[in-house]
Amino acid sequence: MSYQMRQSFFKKICCNFQPYISLLCSSRSLAAQFVVPQFKHFCRFLLASFLLLPSVTHASIADITRIYKQTPKLEDFEICTGGGCAEVKQVGLTRDEWKVVADIFDEPSSVSDASLERKHIAEAIGALEKIVGAKTGTHTDRAGTFDNANYPGQLDCNDEAINSTTYMRLMQQHGLIKLHQTEDMRTRSYFIFGWPHSTAVINELATGERYAVDSWFYDNGLPATIVPFAVWKSGYFPPDSPIIKGRAAAK
Repeated sequence: MSYQMRQSFFKKICCNFQPYISLLCSSRSLAAQFVVPQFKHFCRFLLASFLLLPSVTHASIADITRIYKQTPKLEDFEICTGGGCAEVKQVGLTRDEWKVVADIFDEPSSVSDASLERKHIAEAIGALEKIVGAKTGTHTDRAGTFDNANYPGQLDCNDEAINSTTYMRLMQQHGLIKLHQTEDMRTRSYFIFGWPHSTAVINELATGERYAVDSWFYDNGLPATIVPFAVWKSGYFPPDSPIIKGRAAAK
């Protein structure tokens, strides 16, 4: 690998994970409450290391926090793109576009069937990715992160988790999600046991069981993966994801 290629790859890593490390190590951050205390010094070491590297594009903690905590409106909300929320884009939906999403939930049995509601949530996230992608240039987003540097419109898992949380908050506001509650996003691994990976999360109101809602495993517009959070936390990857099987085998 040439020096230029190594530098490009390293900058990609920094772009993806510098915001994450910043969030992880800040006591005022969204992620701070989820960090195991003994990892604090390790995280701060990583952050200090990043600060010594050449400048790369990334979102500020304030931007990420604002977007993540926004109360979205159909006609005006923000989404993250570019890896680590490096780019923030304003989006609005028309009534006809939102009807595509609402129609997914238009099934009487979904009022009392939590598993069916989760299926609808997964499909609705895929539908919103298509609609939003056409407006923002992210319709070309491919599954995963590291093999996609040469393709435009890419999202990393942080972008995906934040955007999926925003989409579900819109669904909840408009009465489409009735049997679940949207939670804060969560992260697994923290560099100690592998690359950090983030997801949106819901819990089933009747049972309290938590589920990961992960839209990173497949290309733009396909349903999100929803599995029990404990399964996801253990390192779950869908076996038919292009990330696992390779793009040719997944077709």
